[in-house]
Amino acid sequence: MRISEMNWMMVEEYLRRDNRAGLPLGCTEQHAYLSLSTDSILAERLAVEAAEPLGIPVFPVLAYGITPYFRAFPGTITLRVETYMLVLREILDAMSEHGFKRILIVNGHGGNTPAQGLVGEWIADHPDVRIKFHNWWNAPKVWAQVQAIDPVASHASWMENFPWTRLAKVSLPAEQKPMSDSEKLRRLDPKSLREYLNDGNYGGLYQRDDEEMMKIWYTAVEETRELLCEDWN
Repeated sequence: MRISEMNWMMVEEYLRRDNRAGLPLGCTEQHAYLSLSTDSILAERLAVEAAEPLGIPVFPVLAYGITPYFRAFPGTITLRVETYMLVLREILDAMSEHGFKRILIVNGHGGNTPAQGLVGEWIADHPDVRIKFHNWWNAPKVWAQVQAIDPVASHASWMENFPWTRLAKVSLPAEQKPMSDSEKLRRLDPKSLREYLNDGNYGGLYQRDDEEMMKIWYTAVEETRELLCEDWN
């Protein structure tokens, strides 16, 4: 369930019987023809669907992340690393103070992965709290499913094109875009990166059949739910 569908008294009652919670991390950045909120939409929806049958509350997605390389694409919002770390630290501080002691972070944006270092540091200072950091898109079962369907998959390609991330009345190219040079991408400034990528897709088809996409989605939900249920020690 979403924390937005609860009041403080409901949360207090919940914490008398359980101390688990979900915290999605997303981003607002270019995804070629897909929504600028793709990472946020996927992380939050996944966390909610995984937690729903268990009655575990999920906090609103942190919808801004670390994405300086896409600054030349209008609509992309990036936070400085130090800003992001402070915000995440204070969110975890508040959750812990209220009694959430088992927190599953569902991360939907690769640029946010420096937060894993913060989490390790934060846990060292809060030994009574357990946190799992879940990069859902490259978790073992999900990534195996993606590779089985089409190994040419990347940022803003078909693997992020779900019914809830695509936009109405937006036509997508039918061809498969050649994969970009990942090493070159890391060396480019934002303006040069935009010129190199053109539309923002790193490579691969822009869309695949929804039946294939739902196989990935159901795998992701199951894999995420397992993390909520498994031993936290």
